[in-house]
Amino acid sequence: MIGTLDSKVPPGPLDQKWRNHQDHSRLVNPNNRRKLEIIVVGSGLAGGSAAATFGELGYRVKCFCFQDSPRRAHSIAAQGGINAAKNYQNDGDSVYRLFYDTIKGGDFRSREANVYRLAEIANHIIDQCVAQGVPFAREYSGYLANRSFGGAQVSRTFYARGQTGQQLLLGCYQALCRQVASGTVQMFPFTEMLDLVIINQQAKGIITRNLRSGKIERHAADAVVLASGGYGNVFYLSTNARGSNVTATYRAYKRGALFANPSFTQIHPTCIPVSGDYQSKLTLMSESLRNDGRVWVPKRKEDRLKPPSEIPEGERDYYLERKYPSYGNLAPRDISSRAAKEVCDQGRGVGPGGRGVYLDFADAIKRLGVDTIRERYGNLFDVYQKITGEDAYKVPMRIYPAVHYTMGGLWVNYNLMSNVPGLFVIGEANFSDHGANRLGASALMQGLADGYFVIPNTLPNYLAGQIGKRPSLDSPEFQQAENSVGARIEKLVNVNGTRSADSFHRELGVLLWDKCGMSRNEQGLREALRKIPELRDEFWHNVRVPGEEQDYNQSLERAGRVADFLEFAELMCIDALERDESAGAHFREEHQTPDGEALRDDESHAAVFAWEFQGDGQPSKLHREELHFETVHLAQRSYK
Repeated sequence: MIGTLDSKVPPGPLDQKWRNHQDHSRLVNPNNRRKLEIIVVGSGLAGGSAAATFGELGYRVKCFCFQDSPRRAHSIAAQGGINAAKNYQNDGDSVYRLFYDTIKGGDFRSREANVYRLAEIANHIIDQCVAQGVPFAREYSGYLANRSFGGAQVSRTFYARGQTGQQLLLGCYQALCRQVASGTVQMFPFTEMLDLVIINQQAKGIITRNLRSGKIERHAADAVVLASGGYGNVFYLSTNARGSNVTATYRAYKRGALFANPSFTQIHPTCIPVSGDYQSKLTLMSESLRNDGRVWVPKRKEDRLKPPSEIPEGERDYYLERKYPSYGNLAPRDISSRAAKEVCDQGRGVGPGGRGVYLDFADAIKRLGVDTIRERYGNLFDVYQKITGEDAYKVPMRIYPAVHYTMGGLWVNYNLMSNVPGLFVIGEANFSDHGANRLGASALMQGLADGYFVIPNTLPNYLAGQIGKRPSLDSPEFQQAENSVGARIEKLVNVNGTRSADSFHRELGVLLWDKCGMSRNEQGLREALRKIPELRDEFWHNVRVPGEEQDYNQSLERAGRVADFLEFAELMCIDALERDESAGAHFREEHQTPDGEALRDDESHAAVFAWEFQGDGQPSKLHREELHFETVHLAQRSYK
């Protein structure tokens, strides 16, 4: 079954859409804002900035996070930087060029108007963060420094060494703390959302579990904002924090919210390779390293076990520079990742198992000096040495692609509201800006754009009609949702099987990586769709969850999230199978150009695929939002 969607983008030229929209925002009288309550799920850059801004505007806000503090949100792990088109380098950058690079980087599978709005807002984000005291790197003159990132030929990425996400999060956190102290924002740490409450077809609250006590609680509000991040941990091994999960967005999907493009998952090309069968997560080496590091492998298979110092220059294959001379080592992530997999599949990969390529700084150190490299990337080199025991100032880093980011997420319109009225979705939790591949340094940009600038201008339009309509916590919808959550938890605890939740998760991750990872094909996807229900059935008959429900129980937390992954993985594979083309990070082996690049089918698949839950055991319904390009002309993506 296929339906159609309207993205509800205001009419008019692109450069007027955001401005026109602003003219009609903030419809709530300031005197009434204290009467309205907003739930924000997630306290990273998107959620934290939204909660802080709504608190500053005078609304009452409840902000939830499953960490012990918003400072531990996964946004802290973003290393390389944040994009904005300020053109400080005078190298020809502009808002339009940032917009175009983002559309092209996403392989023409994102919504034009949303991306243009993002590019326009980006400059204001930098001003906001500087005003907060974020210590961006600066030139000797005092101007903010920039560096390049993949998919761009200009320097537009603002950074704070290799810890940009951490510094931006601290700026956001202090703004949030100010509102907590003033009483407009109430924080709920160690609290996980387990269900969405829908009343009269509107989102009116959530059901949570206190992770310290195990207590199930109800929370009513006039609107719900999900800022719960992505679902990369469905693959088990990823660069995401161990706690990152799909639960909040997937439970919203099961309550009627559409899930868009779930198969669009990004593989990051510069991660520390897997070192063992029982490794629990992977570590990212920032894409910014590709500014000065050169990626290579030996030209001959027989040289792959030699120390890199014994392989002369003429016997090295700088394959990104060879294949993509215009962008070289700064080719976009999806292209760079597939190129690394290709040379490793040819038997030229380095390190244990042949699953690695070199990222070499010898030329940059010779040209710039070790002190300059240490100033730019020192903390990243320290992380690499602590994990691998190798000094990257003296020997090349070894890197390999890994799951990093998810472009898919809950479907939203131009106002960032889902198809469920009152449910707004921001940051990585929605699908709106990145298409089939995210350019580096754009995640922080989207999170802060959504939280500081977009949602405070769009949510009030909805809230203006909600004054006095907040439901009672005793309503039957809250009771039903709480009973459903309690029954699910009780079922998990009472299975009393022999396998841990992690063992199921690891098995699912291997299956997904092999069949729905860096490349996919019809046979593999159909095999995965046969095996996932079998694994899910075994999970519900043989998982072991020690401990009690009403207690601090991390095994129970993990089991609940894995149960959601086991359902969501099936939706991912269904979406990947239905999208019978290659686009960005979605690489179907049946659809590639003669030189191995992604081959889109714009006639049939220039659309957002949004899936509607139809009930347990029933096939999801596909809705299509056709993508219309007014300004950018569809073209085969080339970085050569």
